[in-house]
Amino acid sequence: MTPAVQLGDGLTVSPLGFGGMALTPVYGDVDPADALRTLHHAVDSGVSFIDTADIYGGGSNEELIAELLKERRDEVQLATKFALVGTPADGYTDVRGDAAYVRQAVDRSLQRLGTDVIDLYYMHRRDLRVPIEETVGAMAELVRQGKVRHLGLSEVTAQELADASAVHPIAAVQSEWSIWSRDVERNVVPAAARLGTGFVPYSPLGRGFLTGTVDTASLGSNDFRRRIPRFAPDAAAANQAVVDVVRGVADSLGATPAQVALAWLLARGARLGLPVVPIPGTRKRSRIDENLGALALELTPAHLDALGAASDAVVGSRSADPAWVSEGRE
Repeated sequence: MTPAVQLGDGLTVSPLGFGGMALTPVYGDVDPADALRTLHHAVDSGVSFIDTADIYGGGSNEELIAELLKERRDEVQLATKFALVGTPADGYTDVRGDAAYVRQAVDRSLQRLGTDVIDLYYMHRRDLRVPIEETVGAMAELVRQGKVRHLGLSEVTAQELADASAVHPIAAVQSEWSIWSRDVERNVVPAAARLGTGFVPYSPLGRGFLTGTVDTASLGSNDFRRRIPRFAPDAAAANQAVVDVVRGVADSLGATPAQVALAWLLARGARLGLPVVPIPGTRKRSRIDENLGALALELTPAHLDALGAASDAVVGSRSADPAWVSEGRE
């Protein structure tokens, strides 16, 4: 394991994190006992930056992570999120960023997580009805109360990040970023670098697609990816060309496609001048070990050029509603 990474506002985390959403039934069924074993294996392996959200599983993901925290709170840098309103059955029914909801949401998360402080508290999505200064102002009050240590924002635009940073330092931006999702490099990443904010890419393996192990034709009816345009049959067939390039680089290095995709992100962050800590999620303990191998993988300039060119050929949006993510509001 390479040394810890400092994001923004003095927050220090492991060089890879763990995305907890994979441990709820968004990509298929999950056994809670096995999920807990996976979390323990992550921490045993040095992956101490654990990411969840109040909406994952309608709160059940936070409750799962609470089982880990009962024994290992001091070993974990804990991140969770608020703003999405809904249930597993109904999906997201609203987004709230008003100050009253911020105060309500944090207390609910603290109770489910069984802890008295959250290390990194994110606004999950922007409530366009509320000035971001109001939302972040309420989040900053949580820091002063000792309920939260650092603030984060997910899927914000460069301007939203700048406006928020004027209210309180932002430790991290979390947005989708990978070889096949590079829209954040246009505006959000440069703004984060300029403001001293770290970047936490979610879905750094393209929701599994970049690993070459996803058969889109066989996705289950409850698989979240069925709603994403680039997973549609025609788009997925075209996007296989990206996977082929990733696999070719992996073969040349004796590595796996997942390791190449993560190493590319780490190299990209170094190139663009900001700390980057990807948070791949998985239900399998073996994948955690595989992902950690990316930390020692060196990509040559030729590899980086080939991977960068492959990303230009991606077909389909990364979101069913582009306005749901920063790309649609830039």
